[in-house]
Amino acid sequence: MSKSYFSRRKFLSASLLSTMGFSAIPNLSFGTNMRTADTSKIRIGFIGVGRQAMGLLGNMMKNPLVDVVAGADVYEIKLDRFKKRVAKLYKDEKKQAPALKVYADYKQLLANPEVDAVVIASPDHWHAMMAIDACHAGKDIYLEKPLTFTIREGQELVKAVRSNGTVLAVGSMQRSGANFQHAARMVQKGMLGNIKKVLVNVGTPPHPKPYDLPAQSVPAGLDWKTWVGPLPDIHYNEELDPPISLKPEQNEKVWGAWRWYKETGGGLMTDWGAHMIDIAQWGLGMDRSGPVEIIPATDSTPLKYIYSNGVPMIIEPFDEGRQGVKFIGEKGWIKVSRGNYDTDVQACERKFEKEEFGFGDHHVDFIDCVVKRKDPVVPVEIGHSSCTACTLGNIAHELGRPLKWDPVAQVFEDDWEANTKIHYAYQNGYSLKV
Repeated sequence: MSKSYFSRRKFLSASLLSTMGFSAIPNLSFGTNMRTADTSKIRIGFIGVGRQAMGLLGNMMKNPLVDVVAGADVYEIKLDRFKKRVAKLYKDEKKQAPALKVYADYKQLLANPEVDAVVIASPDHWHAMMAIDACHAGKDIYLEKPLTFTIREGQELVKAVRSNGTVLAVGSMQRSGANFQHAARMVQKGMLGNIKKVLVNVGTPPHPKPYDLPAQSVPAGLDWKTWVGPLPDIHYNEELDPPISLKPEQNEKVWGAWRWYKETGGGLMTDWGAHMIDIAQWGLGMDRSGPVEIIPATDSTPLKYIYSNGVPMIIEPFDEGRQGVKFIGEKGWIKVSRGNYDTDVQACERKFEKEEFGFGDHHVDFIDCVVKRKDPVVPVEIGHSSCTACTLGNIAHELGRPLKWDPVAQVFEDDWEANTKIHYAYQNGYSLKV
């Protein structure tokens, strides 16, 4: 990274934080006159501007220290929507005109010296390559969960983050919710006594299914070959990258279905597991480690993980009735999900205000860490550990037998077949840059 990169970071730390704290972001009024962008801010580019990116864009734009200056996507109409959305948010939130550049190739965005940090909200199979390239380009990163598509990708991304001094925040925003924080704190403090087991509901069925959507014609403006990238060639279907329109404006009606298929995603195991398994491992103090044994589900028993302390984590629906986590200990239980917290242990009880169930501070934390050059609430190692646990469940399901995992060496013990599942052979000329 260049000397100017570090000089800019030093300037931001000295000037911005001396005048503005992050405990509460003030409401700034810019008056009615439009003005040019303030180049002392954190300048962000978005890589992948689909449905998830639209929500992240709104959250980032609320921060007075952020300027959104670039976007990249392989789908032209979504770039057009991005430009319109950014222009409207600048007018409404910042009372100024944007200075925005858009690209079909994300590498051109990374080459732009006006970009300090990137938000990556692409399909999972692109996460690792984009994030590693961003590390080498000297950009800080907000990366959507799950961290990567394969375990080896996560291993290499951890190396790239640390060797380049990158601030990488994972979009596991439940860590910034007061109810999840309180649940993990109570478990870690021993308020439930010794934990007997943890129940995790990621949804049903948890594992991905084979890609069975019919082939359709690729729409104009979509570079499908690049969308597929390193994956073995698959045919296009609009459910993978749902269409939108601008006249009249109509956004995606569903989430991209790439998450549900084995060829393109990890199913509910990675989609919701990256949230709920993350919370379970956090409470157990295993969020920088992982399980030592994975026992796949049978017709009569659910998927089970065993940790080195002997505690089992069981993947199955429970009485909460929604995606969530239930810690069960000697003294009672705590169950937590989005918008909910409950316990039968009086010492663990707490009432939450409605706004405490939100995750808005998660995005503020990322910008704070970019300025202060520190690890965010979910750093890369934790994102990798949580993602790995999810993927281990899918590998055990695919092989149909119990597996022994070494969370330190990050390999299966004496199991060459299982170890072949840690990664896949990239196709179409792509390689994993390390």
